[in-house]
Amino acid sequence: MLDVAVLLSIGRHPVSGRARRAATDAQALDMALALRPRRLTAIHAGPAADADALRTYLGMGLERLTLLVLPEGADPVEPLIAHLRRLAPSLVLTGRQAEDGEGSGMLPYLIARGLDAAIVPDVVRIGPAKTPDTAPGKAEIVQALPRGQRRALTVTGRLVATLHPSAPPARASAFGPARRGVIEPVAEPVTVEATADLFLSECEHRPWRPRPKLMRVKRGGSALDRLRAATESKSGKGQLLVNPTAEAGALAIYDSLVEQGMLP
Repeated sequence: MLDVAVLLSIGRHPVSGRARRAATDAQALDMALALRPRRLTAIHAGPAADADALRTYLGMGLERLTLLVLPEGADPVEPLIAHLRRLAPSLVLTGRQAEDGEGSGMLPYLIARGLDAAIVPDVVRIGPAKTPDTAPGKAEIVQALPRGQRRALTVTGRLVATLHPSAPPARASAFGPARRGVIEPVAEPVTVEATADLFLSECEHRPWRPRPKLMRVKRGGSALDRLRAATESKSGKGQLLVNPTAEAGALAIYDSLVEQGMLP
């Protein structure tokens, strides 16, 4: 692999929510560095405000990183495809799914379709082919399968590969290289206009909360008894409210809790 491009995104710490390097994107960058390609291009597409969080990637040993500056909430697919077409790398590495934003995992597939390249998901190892008839651009890949299984592949031609979390862990980020590294905004204007991500703009953002737990149903008896207990309501107990007001619904719940002895 002589020419490799790595797509990097901004991740989110699962506890603090602070911006950080995305885990599988960092693994992809580490794998690209281990390949020692003739040209390695690291690319991030997003707002310029992401520059500080990107320095953790520079701390892994990158000398420079390309930043495609896009407006907040813009869809990065078309600008990335246009930029990669100009670079024409033989291998594009990226993580499986973004840790922030839409995070649908579709971006690698859309990039592969835009570049007319093959895609191999869940890669854990990649290297040049060792066979005597090695052709340019031929690579041997190990792909992760369910239940810990692995599959060896030989791929020829332009390739987009996504990293599996079980790939070798990424090296730590050093402070000195992170500060010395250069983040280069794209000097030439992007010929493809970044469009707003309509799907993301229509999504509703709200804090996460635990889902309500179902009350345990008393087990035992025959199957018919359990079916009756789950579907029948005893006569004289409970009431059906259709489109009640908030006050009426709250009062009915309160009365039911008092009747069951859960409230004084």
